Amino acid sequence: MHSRLRRPRWARAWGRTTTSVRCVHAPDSLAGVNLYFRLLLLWIRHRRAPKVSLWGEVRTAFRVVPTDLDPLMHMNNARYLALLDLGRTDLMLRSGFWRQVKERGWYPVVTAQTISYKRSLTLWQRFTLVTRVLGFDDRHVYMQQEFHRGGRVIARAVVQARFLRREGGSVAPDELLELAGGAPDGLELPHWVDGWAEATRISHSTD
Repeated sequence: MHSRLRRPRWARAWGRTTTSVRCVHAPDSLAGVNLYFRLLLLWIRHRRAPKVSLWGEVRTAFRVVPTDLDPLMHMNNARYLALLDLGRTDLMLRSGFWRQVKERGWYPVVTAQTISYKRSLTLWQRFTLVTRVLGFDDRHVYMQQEFHRGGRVIARAVVQARFLRREGGSVAPDELLELAGGAPDGLELPHWVDGWAEATRISHSTD
């Protein structure tokens, strides 16, 4: 992204000029303004939005705009990944967890993610991004995020993340759980996540 606009600190952690809707490629500068504007709206709206549990799900509403489009006039597949950041940010803001980790100098980073696309989104269509925590292992937090429209799944992503300390080092999941007041009864990482995490891991031997 070549835009000089800087995202707010609370949002940075999460990863051909034209004025016509007929464009086949959105300029990087406009795409950057698009995301910056969405971040600003998210920040404003979360103050009035209903609070959610960190262990529940958050539903973040969006609309496809011209700068989201690819040459085939569908939402660019890379835009989905950028919006995943906003969905996770929305969950942390509305649950109050962002304030807690920020006070401790912690911040999240994505270490792996995959996304599967089932349907397309086109110009001006409204859609919802549903974000929820799947669980933890001894190093990572896992989340599932789905794009919905009209009761149908458009795309589904699985995300692996860690929390780091600004002074260096990582935050253990036990520390995160303690800060969150513990996990709800019955929260258990799905068995398939272990296989997914192993399949996406980059071996040290490939460095």
